[in-house]
Amino acid sequence: MIYLSLFIFCLSLGTFFPFASETYLSTLFLSEKYNNFVLLIFASLGNILGSLISWIFGYFVNYFMNKSWFPVNKFLLQKATSIFKKYGKWSLLLSWVPFIGDPIAFAAGTFRYNVLFFLIFVSIGKVARYLFIYIYFLIY
Repeated sequence: MIYLSLFIFCLSLGTFFPFASETYLSTLFLSEKYNNFVLLIFASLGNILGSLISWIFGYFVNYFMNKSWFPVNKFLLQKATSIFKKYGKWSLLLSWVPFIGDPIAFAAGTFRYNVLFFLIFVSIGKVARYLFIYIYFLIY
């Protein structure tokens, strides 16, 4: 059950909720009650799927932008769009960074960036972040 809760937590944080999922994952690593590698996989998959949801929202931006519940304001979208225009696919490696990562994924969707390449670059960034934490806890 803890793996599912971690997946859902990381999924929700992979969309538009700027909170560090590393805190929850680190707590689970420290508890030493669970398989750390499985925790790494569930956290990564949840967070990557969350970014994919952001990409989908970006793809359908014209429909979502005027909804009152939609969490991306025009300032964040303009900032993310300028980052994505400037750095292109490489900016997707920063999709894990709070406050700018989700809008970058969103911007990639607005540009209709290829979803396969999107998933590759986002996965590299997000898995690398969790892998760094995983290795840290293996060493210490």
